[in-house]
Amino acid sequence: MMNWRTLISSKRFGKTDQHKPLEERRTEFQRDYDRLIFSAAFRRMQNKTQVFPLPGSVFVHNRLTHSLEVSSVGRSLGTDVSRELIARHPELADTEVTGMGAIVSAACLAHDMGNPPFGHSGERAIRTFFTEGGGSPLAQHITADAHKLSQQEWLDFTRFDGNANTFRLLTHHFNGRRRGGFVMTYATLASVVKYPFGAERAVAKPKFGFFEAERLTYLNIAQELGIECLETENGAPVRFARHPLVYLVEAADDICYEIMDIEDAHKLRLLSDEQTTELFLGFFAPEEAWKLREAYSHETDTDDQIVYFRSCVINALERACVRCFVEHEAEILGGCFKGSLIDHLPAQLLSAYRRCEKVAATRIYRCKEVTDVDLAGYRIIYTLLELFTDAVLSPDKAYSQLLLAQVPPQYETGHERMGNRIMAVLDYLSGMTDVYALDLYRKINGHSLPMV
Repeated sequence: MMNWRTLISSKRFGKTDQHKPLEERRTEFQRDYDRLIFSAAFRRMQNKTQVFPLPGSVFVHNRLTHSLEVSSVGRSLGTDVSRELIARHPELADTEVTGMGAIVSAACLAHDMGNPPFGHSGERAIRTFFTEGGGSPLAQHITADAHKLSQQEWLDFTRFDGNANTFRLLTHHFNGRRRGGFVMTYATLASVVKYPFGAERAVAKPKFGFFEAERLTYLNIAQELGIECLETENGAPVRFARHPLVYLVEAADDICYEIMDIEDAHKLRLLSDEQTTELFLGFFAPEEAWKLREAYSHETDTDDQIVYFRSCVINALERACVRCFVEHEAEILGGCFKGSLIDHLPAQLLSAYRRCEKVAATRIYRCKEVTDVDLAGYRIIYTLLELFTDAVLSPDKAYSQLLLAQVPPQYETGHERMGNRIMAVLDYLSGMTDVYALDLYRKINGHSLPMV
């Protein structure tokens, strides 16, 4: 069984010297949060699609605003769980368990940083480029030759996942950058890994926690924190239990994207005032819903009412997830807890949450505005992937040299290994914003020229 004293470690990846700057009053986990929020990679998320297209006259969520809200809910979850655990186990009062709120908040801030442009359609476009698009012929290069492609690398490409890419972004030693990536604490890094296994175990759906290049990094972190190994192959660990705080990061994300997507749909008039009110008040028993409606009956601004109801829903879900986590502490520490915290909500909350999921699937994720982003994203990513992949495989061509001159030197497009060169292209592409990817696509196709 996992142990809180080892699970919550402030040891930093890639740094043996734990000396803090003079007059440093922040905890190591608060420093994680600040390091992330001031980073260029985090700022770029303001121009990455969450669900709806980037704002026109109506402001909706992008990756950055979504991550900030998830971080806020995550901080509440972590702080409340920490308080409950210390009340149950007073001996934890003098441990780093007290910093749980800051850890979850930082992990929430980072959880989407590895996502490519154009939302989840960007991930799908990358995967299908290698499975059925211009990248599929590369499968013939899978071989034992160290300079070519390994089978595991091919799985990383064909099952590309933003979760694994986030872990790479936070830990990989990019060319000319410092070792250890963001040099985060082990506890924060482990809390980001929602799927603690590699691509070879991502069978039911293309979700996994680390690429082959970062496998040893995760194994070292898991060993240091005492994360339970659930499965081995030929004596080597291949699947781990989740770090317990992953459940809180996941819950914060689930709460925010499901509830905030409903609010965004209301702002865009995809859902009426009454439909949205009914969805939100459905989280409460009839008498409580009536009291909430009465509390705002004097308000004429329907948008303010919706915001109030939404805040009540998030508060109710947060409190329920804290109770669930504490009640199932033994199962979570034993690595045998099944499903998410949301799956274990009380009947009233779970039924209302599932209704929101159903509405989102039918009324939001399939609406024209969202599918337009999917179509554009596919075309842009396919084109960029095809051109830059060809460039790193045939770097002597004149056009290849023009394209590769666009790529910052931190990406090793000239690496001797084919697999590393292709991964460098994915690093470059996934770091782009929607706007940058669109602009580059237009320039490459001759649809726009730089201003002189």
